[in-house]
Amino acid sequence: MTLLSLSSVTVGYESTPILRDVDFSVDRGEIVGVMGKNGVGKTTLMKTVIGLLEPWQGTITYDGTDLTTSSADQRARAGMGYIPQGRDVFPDLSVEQNLEMGEHVNAGSDDYRYDEIYDFFPVLEERASQDAGTLSGGERQMLAIARALVSNPDLLLLDEPSEGVQPSIVDQISADMRTINDELGTTILFVEQNLGVIREMADRCYAMERGEIVDELEGTQLDDEDAIASYLAV
Repeated sequence: MTLLSLSSVTVGYESTPILRDVDFSVDRGEIVGVMGKNGVGKTTLMKTVIGLLEPWQGTITYDGTDLTTSSADQRARAGMGYIPQGRDVFPDLSVEQNLEMGEHVNAGSDDYRYDEIYDFFPVLEERASQDAGTLSGGERQMLAIARALVSNPDLLLLDEPSEGVQPSIVDQISADMRTINDELGTTILFVEQNLGVIREMADRCYAMERGEIVDELEGTQLDDEDAIASYLAV
């Protein structure tokens, strides 16, 4: 069953188009990646999905409902959790207070996932009273993901989860995302440039160039490092 679909979506800034006639879909329960070089429109795509940018044309459908003109707040309440590029946490709030902010996502659910989150990310429970601004980059990324998971969203949107994170933590986060998908049934859409993360996490992956979807890789195609790297190499 399709959870998210974009049809002929074009969006940009002022008079400059960034995404051009984008079509793609994510089925419930999948982990879908979007890969591409810097500047191809990956972050713009995520901002469009979550509602920070409104399409110039095209439609966005989520769980059978047209959300093309809905705000980011409305989409969050509908069950989308968003982790933006750069590990956006509240540095002066404690880890626990940051997590509590996640209760505003998925308004139809009061099924908070604190126990599961602490199982996935035990360091967050150990540092629950610590200010988020004092965490390492990898720990802040874990916190940002955990905050989005608190209210058990149907769809998790991850923008460049590996950026600025040491390789061992990147491997751990990739494995945690697979476990979260398996155990919680959370559908995941992520954008990434890290070949290892794409291969580890994605069930299938769209490739972007110049604001357009140019290819889709799945199954054994994701085992072909050269095929993936061709869309990532500068």
